[in-house]
Amino acid sequence: MAVPEWTIADFIHRGPWWRNRGILLLNIYLILPLLTAITNGFDSSLVNGLQILPAWQDEFHHPKGTSLGLINSAQMIGGLVGLPFTPFCSDWFGRRTTLFIGSVVMLAGVGTQSIATTVARFVGARVLIGARISHPGKHLFLERCAAQMLKVSQRAKLTSFYNSSWYFGSIVAAWACFGAFNDAPNSIWSWRVPTLIQALGPFMQMCLIWFIPESPRWLIHTGREGQAARVLARFHANGFDERDPLVVFEMAQIRHALKMEKETSKTTSFYSLFGTPGNRKRMRLIIGIAMFSQWSGNGLVSYYINLVLEGVGISSTSTKAAINGGLQIWNLAAALTGAFLVDKLGRRTLFITSNAGMLITFSMWTLTTALFNTLHIAAAAKATIPFIFLFYLFYDIAYTPMLVVYTLEILPYAIRAKGFAIMNLTVSLTLAFNQFVNPWALDGIGWKYYLVYCGFLAFELIFVIFLVIETKGNLSSTIALGARLIPVAAGYTLEETAALFDGEEKPAEIEQRGGEAATVSMSRGAIGTTPSPIFDPPEKPFAVVESYELRETGSTNEMDRWDQGREQDHEQYHGEFRVL
Repeated sequence: MAVPEWTIADFIHRGPWWRNRGILLLNIYLILPLLTAITNGFDSSLVNGLQILPAWQDEFHHPKGTSLGLINSAQMIGGLVGLPFTPFCSDWFGRRTTLFIGSVVMLAGVGTQSIATTVARFVGARVLIGARISHPGKHLFLERCAAQMLKVSQRAKLTSFYNSSWYFGSIVAAWACFGAFNDAPNSIWSWRVPTLIQALGPFMQMCLIWFIPESPRWLIHTGREGQAARVLARFHANGFDERDPLVVFEMAQIRHALKMEKETSKTTSFYSLFGTPGNRKRMRLIIGIAMFSQWSGNGLVSYYINLVLEGVGISSTSTKAAINGGLQIWNLAAALTGAFLVDKLGRRTLFITSNAGMLITFSMWTLTTALFNTLHIAAAAKATIPFIFLFYLFYDIAYTPMLVVYTLEILPYAIRAKGFAIMNLTVSLTLAFNQFVNPWALDGIGWKYYLVYCGFLAFELIFVIFLVIETKGNLSSTIALGARLIPVAAGYTLEETAALFDGEEKPAEIEQRGGEAATVSMSRGAIGTTPSPIFDPPEKPFAVVESYELRETGSTNEMDRWDQGREQDHEQYHGEFRVL
């Protein structure tokens, strides 16, 4: 008679996440790395708001053209400088220490920026702010999010929320500039106060980061498996029992994933991203949507709203600052709406709706700007503002929440890190180019520059209609556990997802699943306990493809090693770790 089996699904919490103390606490901890996105939104929007203020313009002698472009692109240049150091710092020092170092670097940049009196010093400060180890909080947020026992649809919403929270920072920046101007319109403090507020986010992260636990994956990677087990037991087993079956499952799962990472790093390179037809399809999509996220015309208002509004005759500082502040609130609402629609409408539907809407509204925006500049029709200037708001509605419902989510969904395990790095690099390069060229082009040809974006938006719409592939159904039936996706119900498999890109010629890493669809199965007789009533075991176990031995420690010694299972201070039992 076959021995009954338990799978990972036997131990997953089935009730609302807020009733699970460990997951609730993890969500609270997510707020701290979330501050990275908020701070980034503040940083990126600050200069946009400062350009509106007369005192800032006087202090830096009314920069225009390439000088203004350099000021705006300096932060992204710094980000490109810091980008190569991020993975090394994260692996050497851990996620928490890397975030701490990034916060210190940023505080130094903010201090330099607040006392700058020349364009050169201001640009240098912006480079330092951008170089803050290239936003390490994003890595920590995504890892914390992936480690929660949530359906992947919920994880997609959380990741989308991370990107959408950029606008929280931009709202603070916009209204800080508005308030400072109203209180001291002609004082240098009208622009220095907003720059000092910029220090609040990194200061909070620097002080509070030590109160949240380190990443279990990094702890296991560096040989501190006893610490990793205690972290998992605290948050996933709602206690401190390192022998809890769920903790054992996750430890084996993470260990397997790290092993696969090591193996694939030896056999994959950046050439692998373009080595097969399926991967070339993926990279074409990833590079395309990364470019579209910055070259859809959104950079005009996001970084040069002063020039755009002056282009339609709006010269009042208070009016411009109020429009900027209202637009950021509108953007946040639109982005959050898109985040909640990701799983309801699907990725492809949102991308097509977004690009079609942007093309129509930006064309109308171009028309009203042209009518004002050529025929001096005042009504056309007034109509421009609603079109700007409508344009951002369509932009925000897709490109703000889905840029990261869609990239991670279509990349197989073996090339995920490298593909994600290419996406970030593409965004940084296109953004730096955009920030530098836009003021120069607006200064040279005015509203006619908008026609370039109209043409590119038409190309974008054709691209998403014919090339974007829907992934909604493929991942809706999985759960996120231990930073891995695990099938738990009927639905498309990873092979079916891969087939959308690879057809019948699936690469080896998809066949193996690279730990990505890993699940665990063990003999029920191997554990002297029964599942909790809150769990709902599946009717039949998952199929066996390969097996691994599970070991469990009974000690709480700081330096316990889970891979030394035969030492006297360890309890040992055996099971099977099975990969679908």
